[in-house]
Amino acid sequence: MSVNQQTHTGPPYGQPQPGYQGYQQPAYGGQPLPGVPHSQYGAYNGPIPGYQQPVPPQGSVRAPATSGTSLSSGHLGYSPFGQGDVQNGIPASTAPMQRPPASQPFLPGSAPVPVSQTSMFQQYGPPPASVQQLSNHMAGMTIGSTSTSAPPPAGLGYGPPTSVPPVSGSFSATGSGLYTPYTASQGPPPPSVSQGLPLAQPPFSGQPVSTQRLPTQVPGFAPPPSSTGIGPSSYPPTTGAPRPPTMPGPPLPVQTAAGPPTSQPHHVSSPPPPPSTLSGPHPGPPMSGLRGPPPPTHPPQPGYQMQQNGSFEQVRGPQPNYGGAYPGTPNYGSQPGPPPPPKRLDPDSIPSPIQVIEDDRSNRGSEPFVTGVRGQVPPLVTTNFLVKDQGNASPRYIRCTSYNIPCTSDMAKQSQVPLAAVIKPLATLPPDETLPYLVDHGESGPVRCNRCKAYMCPFMQFIEGGRRFQCCFCSCVTEVPSHYFQHLDHTGKRVDFYDRPELSLGSYEFLATVDYCKNNKFPSPPAFIFMIDVSYNAVKSGLVRLICEELKSLLDYLPREGNVEESAIRVGFVTYNKVLHFYNVKSSLAQPQMMVVSDVADMFVPLLDGFLVNVNESRTVIISLLDQIPEMFADTRETETVFGPVIQAGLEALKAAECAGKLFIFHTSLPIAEAPGKLKNRDDKKLINTDKEKTLFQPQTSFYNNLAKDCVAQGCCVDLFLFPNQYLDVATLGIVTYQTGGSIYKYAYFQLETDQDRFLNDLRRDVQKEVGFDAVMRVRTSTGIRATDFFGAFYMSNTTDVEMAGLDCDKTITVEFKHDDKLSEDSGALLQCALLYTSCAGQRRLRIHNLSLNCCTQLADLYRNCETDTLINYLAKYAYRGVLNSPVKTVRDALINQCAQILACYRKNCASPSSAGQLILPECMKLLPVYLNCVLKSDVLQPGPEVTTDDRAYIRQLVTSMDVAETNVFFYPRLLPLTKADVDSDSLPAAIRNSEERLSKGDIYLLENGLNIFVWVGVNVQQGLIQNLFGVSSFSQISSALNTLPVLENPFSKKVRSIIDMLQVQRSRYMKLIIVKQEDKLEMLFKQFLVEDKSLTGGASYVDFLCHMHKEIRQLLS
Repeated sequence: MSVNQQTHTGPPYGQPQPGYQGYQQPAYGGQPLPGVPHSQYGAYNGPIPGYQQPVPPQGSVRAPATSGTSLSSGHLGYSPFGQGDVQNGIPASTAPMQRPPASQPFLPGSAPVPVSQTSMFQQYGPPPASVQQLSNHMAGMTIGSTSTSAPPPAGLGYGPPTSVPPVSGSFSATGSGLYTPYTASQGPPPPSVSQGLPLAQPPFSGQPVSTQRLPTQVPGFAPPPSSTGIGPSSYPPTTGAPRPPTMPGPPLPVQTAAGPPTSQPHHVSSPPPPPSTLSGPHPGPPMSGLRGPPPPTHPPQPGYQMQQNGSFEQVRGPQPNYGGAYPGTPNYGSQPGPPPPPKRLDPDSIPSPIQVIEDDRSNRGSEPFVTGVRGQVPPLVTTNFLVKDQGNASPRYIRCTSYNIPCTSDMAKQSQVPLAAVIKPLATLPPDETLPYLVDHGESGPVRCNRCKAYMCPFMQFIEGGRRFQCCFCSCVTEVPSHYFQHLDHTGKRVDFYDRPELSLGSYEFLATVDYCKNNKFPSPPAFIFMIDVSYNAVKSGLVRLICEELKSLLDYLPREGNVEESAIRVGFVTYNKVLHFYNVKSSLAQPQMMVVSDVADMFVPLLDGFLVNVNESRTVIISLLDQIPEMFADTRETETVFGPVIQAGLEALKAAECAGKLFIFHTSLPIAEAPGKLKNRDDKKLINTDKEKTLFQPQTSFYNNLAKDCVAQGCCVDLFLFPNQYLDVATLGIVTYQTGGSIYKYAYFQLETDQDRFLNDLRRDVQKEVGFDAVMRVRTSTGIRATDFFGAFYMSNTTDVEMAGLDCDKTITVEFKHDDKLSEDSGALLQCALLYTSCAGQRRLRIHNLSLNCCTQLADLYRNCETDTLINYLAKYAYRGVLNSPVKTVRDALINQCAQILACYRKNCASPSSAGQLILPECMKLLPVYLNCVLKSDVLQPGPEVTTDDRAYIRQLVTSMDVAETNVFFYPRLLPLTKADVDSDSLPAAIRNSEERLSKGDIYLLENGLNIFVWVGVNVQQGLIQNLFGVSSFSQISSALNTLPVLENPFSKKVRSIIDMLQVQRSRYMKLIIVKQEDKLEMLFKQFLVEDKSLTGGASYVDFLCHMHKEIRQLLS
């Protein structure tokens, strides 16, 4: 619901969220609060009359949250199959990882509210366009995650295979009549509940009935509402009622009988608890069968409005077509009211990113990930795990969209799953993992295949007693050099196998010989040149002084090799506005000397000796210069700047010094002064949503593309810090940065007091991080596939070599592979990424990463081994490149179409046959729709009115070189309830889903997406919490202008600040802290990050998008 919409007694805001601990509340089981009028809205934090709160059953044991859950089939609870013989899906034995049920932390005595179950039915986001259309195409949308198709088990004498509960909770969403029990944790039945069964019936708690299906619906009619009227209304929990063993009474035409809990792959099922352990809200009077007529298949009643976001209708009474409540059941709290609006999908019954992340953490976070096995899918990026390299590169270096790739190109085309690897060659490892070993083979250099030039690796096969080896990539046989010869043991392994990193590890480095160097001579150590804009804006804002002060201390932290005392990197300084000023800071000088170059049309460097110097030798001169610069330009009136000549000057300086290096450029405005690379203001909002929109992302001149090419040839990398107060044309200025492998940082409307922390932290990290210079990367593959496409910040002069003037530890290169031949299941597929680079000490090195993948002839094996986070990383980059050449709408449609094809292919070829009304998703792709929707709603593909052209160009470039963990949190931000944090532990509070429905007015939340951290404060937060966190006494006194939290000596303040510090360390950029008060103007900005809701720019809510994807898939299947 929209927080701002209500001024009533209190919207249902503080309901316990499925994603985090169910906290006790007044009138929890549903009794009205004493003294509160029984109105349409329940008292704040209490239940809504006629609305069942999810109640944590005291100590009750629940079947695991099936990870797919079911749209409206509350629990799927029990299936007739035991562990391992689930018919519709991956047999448990082959499941990559069993997931135990519990994953959310919960209060003592309460079971976790399974996220993936129908929990509170609240409206999420504004309703879909037409009720009819929603109901129609959601007909029985079962979002399951079934897998390989399989016949129904023998002995089920009823119903077609459709009735087998699909693995991972195939869940049926409205329609196909699915009649289902609600567990105690589930909320009220959805709004239209049952134009069929009456409402006032105590809830089943995980009734053993699984799902019953009506006969296929009449064509041309909307599906019947899917929920059973058996949903809870508002009544006190009955305790201790025994759980009925089955559901007596006539089954609906097709029914899956009760049995042990569905054993899903990825879930360890727990047996049904004995009746005595059940004590929470419980099945009221045991059901004695569904009395009354079978539910009719009427279309939804016309004329009812869909519920608005969270504005609940009157308490629901008996439904049309039914006389009253079930015989014999008390009619708790259900007063008659208008007939309810038609059913809408319950957001708690569709796949939850939070649940998937939590499950993976609890299942795979404790064991090290050992890389010895081919084609192993690693834990998710959101899981904290330790890697042990035993022959394949760590997932920190390479992640793939699938670890089991189709044997033929036809199969790949049929599935439409892109085969891609996201490679981060210089990734930083956690302290408890070993850095790649450096191997020195002396003057002969690394051992390589004669034909394809692949480097020695664990997959090479030694033959003829170890005298020759057969290449694993091209099968060519090569002589082993005499100095490298070693005997083989009885298994055919070299006896020095474990002594040589290149034979036993997935990642290692070779020291390169002079043959690998430019002009056949070893490189000099790189240089850093700091180039500072000293135009009026930069001086007036205090920026110039800030940079000069910071550089004084920062120069002591230049990157250095291993444990050496001082960095080998030399530094130089330039300032500029319309002209350039070079500084001689030679150690023998008493004072720095300035030389001005005003002929910017023909740039040259006026001095060689004394421009690039060693920091320690020239320290006093450098400090003197940094003190003088702010004074020299204090009274400047020059507002115009140049930009092209600045890069040219840095490039010329590095050429003259014959070394690679990096330019740090601090720039404030559009370069309109007369000079090469001069730009004009071409910003035009009117182009949005037209065919010309793509021009906004393209550079306005080819000057910078040519300059970038020259920079790459010299190994001159450009890092750009932008401080714009208006349009700056990031799309053009960023070209050189982008193509040289550099980084862009943007601080719009820079203000010293609010932005200096962020800027200084970014600058420190940027100067200190590990960088490889003058880098070339090539990816080799075994016969059958080849690298065909590349995404990232680099330059390519041919089709195979990715060239980067600089490559740092945060940058990734994404590589797409296509088939050029058949692959075999036996030999699998191999990738080898080789990166040649100069270290910060000037050493030429080769870093090698190897990865072996499985190959399959069955589509089910492909779908079982995909990784959605990597797939989204690839799809986002593909789309973000697409906007350069195609209208944004075309790009969006292509994305939706490709994902629909991926899911339709799965449905057609891998899932058990079932009605078209069901949406069935592969287990490991069940988050594809929610994440894809986030990409579609991002600023690049669907900008809001206040998003600038520069913002879009900036985000487009950032995302293109992000790794999988960064795109994951960027597209689906992390939302943490701070008020639920345990101040005594080091852990983070359990995350909740990104929707306004999940926010309670009485709580404080933190949302982070890798660029910003929002702290959202509800209007009803207790004064004590506000005092502890902000140091002020009331909500109204909290300042939205705060950019850091005050340091206060109390446990809550310390905990929140430590959480923020912990998040800052995990991200490659320092995130801006924004305080958002509920109902404040900044809340509109914050709401854009609640990605499961409908966005202001017209982006669909998760529920609506899922319906849309289902419609697309059905169209493809028909």
